[in-house]
Amino acid sequence: MTYSTPEKGCVAKRICCLSRILLTGTALTIFAGQAARAVPPRINIGNAAEAGDESSTGVFGFLSNWRRTANFLGDMWGLRPELGKYGAVLAMQETSEVFGNVSGGSRRGAAYNGLFQAVLQVNTQRAFGWYGGTFNVSMEQIHGRSLSADNLQVLQTVSGIEADRSTRLWELWFDQKFLDQQKLDIKIGQQSLDQEYMVSSNALVFANTMFGWPMVPSADLPGGGPAYPLSALGVRGRYWLATPLYLIGGVYSGSPTKHVDGDPQQTNPSGTSFPLNRGVMAIAELQYVYPALGAMVSPDEVEPLSHVYRLGGWYNSEPFADQYWDNSGTPLASPSSNGNALAHRGAFSIYAVMDQMLWRSHFDPNRTINVFGRAMGAPQSSRVPIDFSMNFGFTFKDPLPYRTDDTFGIGMGYTHVSHALAKYDKAVAYYTGQYSPAQTGETYLEMTYQFQYTGWLQIQPDFQYIFNPSGGVPNVNNPNRRVHDAAVFGLRTNIAL
Repeated sequence: MTYSTPEKGCVAKRICCLSRILLTGTALTIFAGQAARAVPPRINIGNAAEAGDESSTGVFGFLSNWRRTANFLGDMWGLRPELGKYGAVLAMQETSEVFGNVSGGSRRGAAYNGLFQAVLQVNTQRAFGWYGGTFNVSMEQIHGRSLSADNLQVLQTVSGIEADRSTRLWELWFDQKFLDQQKLDIKIGQQSLDQEYMVSSNALVFANTMFGWPMVPSADLPGGGPAYPLSALGVRGRYWLATPLYLIGGVYSGSPTKHVDGDPQQTNPSGTSFPLNRGVMAIAELQYVYPALGAMVSPDEVEPLSHVYRLGGWYNSEPFADQYWDNSGTPLASPSSNGNALAHRGAFSIYAVMDQMLWRSHFDPNRTINVFGRAMGAPQSSRVPIDFSMNFGFTFKDPLPYRTDDTFGIGMGYTHVSHALAKYDKAVAYYTGQYSPAQTGETYLEMTYQFQYTGWLQIQPDFQYIFNPSGGVPNVNNPNRRVHDAAVFGLRTNIAL
């Protein structure tokens, strides 16, 4: 059985292994893997801009005030102030983590995973007097290995930074603001859509991949879509319609790699493939933001409980492979199938995202409780492997006395395997007589605490429990039994350099 498009990552790789176990004597169509994408921990550009005041002398001078600085390397021996003269800000961050499963999965163990990010932004007005322009270039260096792929066989990977080891260009774009109050801005260049679309700000504290880039685009789009660690050429517009409504939308390359076959992270290992011949991806999102930009609260009023609601959808014109039929009208699982899936032109999805503050302390305005939720569906379920996914949870900011920058959160995620793919599983059992349970849904729970030790160091213990990994697939090490539910413990650190 195939996933919707030829290029894939670890999600379909795991189902690929299943298929290879199950299918004997059947011409199997391409079943490459599809990585579950994520949003890596955000870099604080503002903190890096203020690092010009964190001066130090000598090679190890930054250690003299290491507990007070927002960046571990301070002004980087004068480099940051020098860049600031030209309107440039350099920000760097290292994320390191260890996750291990104490039960379940295909085998037990632990794995180290790491991501180094560097971003250079230039304000064109400060650089050479051009009003409203921002130039951005970023890179990433990914190291370590993936626990989800090696041990768990899950669809919704436990860490948002899991990816193939590489050093790559990530984003390269120019953004220009127009009109009064900067109501319109246009961004053009190489972009990662997970930085702006489908985002829940409260969900970003969690480690699981699916609190970032959702499962539907991760599994269904070519190459997982233009999201970490990939990106694609395109143009995006954002317009402030009227308080408090915003409209954001764009048109991008239909795939982040020009190659049709293979893992997109490996066929585009440096991030410098800029395909424009792989179809089109269009996306639009309407945002309701309260309080909106410029909103004022009088001294005798209670500060409002903020919320953001998003409603959007995307369409991709690339070919999408049928999950059950081949192009001759024969089930792909049948020994008489030619192995070439029926090709469909294009697929689309719709989604909704909510962030809502529920409570704020009268004594400490930093102390808040927030709830978030996100749901996404792909109505054309016969041509995609995942037809529905959702996440929701709550966060408690400033949960303990004198811990104003800490956050505690509990969240969950669910993803549903399309009926066509489940039907294929049953057909495999029928034609081969081998163990092939129909895949259904996968659910995970996550509990996390983000501890802000210093301005530049976050320490984050994490626990996740995954029910019915990959919707119920056979264990690659024991093909006659499903993969067991998994309990995973982890520890992540974020260091702003």
